[in-house]
Amino acid sequence: MPRAPLPDLDWRRIAFHVLASRAMDELEEAINRGERLGARPESGGRKQVPREHLVLYQFSARGHDVAQCILGAMLDGTRDAAGAYYRSRPLLLALGLPYADALGSPLGRSGGFSDGRDIGVVCNLPRAEGPVVLPMAGDVGSQYTPVAGWAQAITYHRDVLRDTRWQGSIGVALGGDGSVATNGFWSALTMATTLRLPMLFYVEDNGLGISVGGEMQTPGGNIAANLAAFGDLVVRDGDGCDPIAAATLLQECVAHVRSGAGPALVRLTVPRLSSHSGPDNQKGYRTETEIAADQARDPLPRLKAALVPAVMSSAAWTALEAEVLDTVEAALTEARARPAPDAATIARYVYADEGPAADAILGGLVHVEREALAGTDVPSPDGPPLRFAEAVRRTLRHELAVNPKLVVFGEDVGKKGGVHLVTEGLQRDFGVSRVFDTSLSEEGIIGRASGLAMSGLMPVAEIQFRKYADPATEQLNNTGTMRWRTANRFAAPMVVRMPGGFGKDVGDPWHSLSDEVRFAHAYGWQVAIPSNASDAVGLLRAAMRSPNPTIFFEHRSLLMTGTGSAPYPGDDYVLPFGRAAVRRAGTDVTLVTWGAMVHRCLEAAERFGDRVEVIDLRTIAPWDRDTVLASVSKTGRCVIVHEDNRTAGFGAEIAGVVAEAAFWRLDAPVRRVAPADIPMPYHEVLLEAVLPGVERIAEALEETLSA
Repeated sequence: MPRAPLPDLDWRRIAFHVLASRAMDELEEAINRGERLGARPESGGRKQVPREHLVLYQFSARGHDVAQCILGAMLDGTRDAAGAYYRSRPLLLALGLPYADALGSPLGRSGGFSDGRDIGVVCNLPRAEGPVVLPMAGDVGSQYTPVAGWAQAITYHRDVLRDTRWQGSIGVALGGDGSVATNGFWSALTMATTLRLPMLFYVEDNGLGISVGGEMQTPGGNIAANLAAFGDLVVRDGDGCDPIAAATLLQECVAHVRSGAGPALVRLTVPRLSSHSGPDNQKGYRTETEIAADQARDPLPRLKAALVPAVMSSAAWTALEAEVLDTVEAALTEARARPAPDAATIARYVYADEGPAADAILGGLVHVEREALAGTDVPSPDGPPLRFAEAVRRTLRHELAVNPKLVVFGEDVGKKGGVHLVTEGLQRDFGVSRVFDTSLSEEGIIGRASGLAMSGLMPVAEIQFRKYADPATEQLNNTGTMRWRTANRFAAPMVVRMPGGFGKDVGDPWHSLSDEVRFAHAYGWQVAIPSNASDAVGLLRAAMRSPNPTIFFEHRSLLMTGTGSAPYPGDDYVLPFGRAAVRRAGTDVTLVTWGAMVHRCLEAAERFGDRVEVIDLRTIAPWDRDTVLASVSKTGRCVIVHEDNRTAGFGAEIAGVVAEAAFWRLDAPVRRVAPADIPMPYHEVLLEAVLPGVERIAEALEETLSA
């Protein structure tokens, strides 16, 4: 005899969303087969579907839908957030995703959660109040660490900022059994358990990662069993096809997390009642017996059996089915009536638009009150001289003091003060909630920063060395594209401090990489590479008050030596991005450079009197084309010096622009001085053989001037 449904859940609402999700999945699958055009079988049979009506990416949630809608019914906190993946549309429907968006976005129509910019199953759901769904991504496992960041943000808003709206809220990360093999899952699990975060891990296990069985994702194929001994983690394992059992486990875990007792993980087994995706044919890797066994486990009939007659009559269920079909049919009509996206707007939102609204996230969360803070691009005339590292530290200290939403974190930044001692003393002065150490996971550092930023905080994350950012590539990409791919519905402004480049008389392939061009290629990121302490102050402060994410490159040689020392420009100094500095005026050749190479270029330029004009770009995303082109138009010659590889380094971009826009003003070919395409070596003699030195730069200037 079926057990009675839990009385404090709205089972009719749950059933409505399950039926709607099922209708949408079956509709989309049928549309892509060209079988019908409407939500009802009788609305059209086996017609040829126009191309504009096709769903280009279709991922069915059939079999996953019942448990997801039950979970959605439990997410009602003012600041609850879910991080989901491509099979999570039932949860979004349960949380309020408009049905026309749910159908229109897979069709690529305008509006919706991406305005046609992203895959139609990669959803999001912003709200100023109430549960939100953080922007999903197309990569597997990247949803976990941003949710961990949001969960940590809950504790910060609640305990540090004393914002009662965050009390009792939780973060929920949804993933399939394949996602438990990813770096993101394990990094988030480490964060959640070591920090006792209010985070729920929801793993829906259908036994397949496309075609690969769960036993290849985790030993024994059961992540719950493997985590049973995990400290500070409540683990529950159950059948997602049994709606009452699933609801009981979910309710227990949600209540545990809301109580502040720490994180929980629930694994529910579910069937995959379809191929992995629209183009996939599961019959190539599953037997008919396996497919039939999954069909027999369909949770929808079991939901009906649990609710009829305990909650509603058979007639009421039939009426509910009809209501759902009417609703989905109307939503489909509305979705198809939407126009195609406007190609003229495609360049919007790579970066934030100007104005106060650019600082608002999720309809009102603001990471910095820029309008209330003083700012000037005129440096103080009497500031004390500072080394580069002290300038960064002093700027961080001031912004921590004036912006309570700013947090600084990374590996070793707390007690130790960073491997370069840049954050020394900040944790002592501002506490462990605002300046804190992290686990050794760059994926976790950037993913956490993303969640913190979406909550309205301003994270300043440190990656110890440029090369160490490689494991965070997915999170860096997802952060940079977030505003664009959600059509300005979400953003994650942050600063990522990243030391790199050669050190004092030493190099190596791991700690001395510059490779800044990769971030010039990274959509949505600003990239600052200051050459001196004064610029470091102005650019770092600008980054910490910007609505865009920023890579702040701290050159190791400047951190380790007195090179780059400069007067402190003041606590209000803000240097706009995209404004180069003419370090030395000249008449006959323009020398363009940035970072530590500025100092070598200035030394080389001294040999030529007033003939060499030295331009320090200061930022390469954006970069100051106008200043460079104006200088080249005046001098007729251009030499570009940088530390990154010569092939496809950022110097090639500058050379290309100069050739396109100032070709007829050139009196000599554009010349680049850069390392050969080999890694940075360790020994000083080898290092100097690779790096552009003063002599090589001077030779290039001489040859260009003689051409």
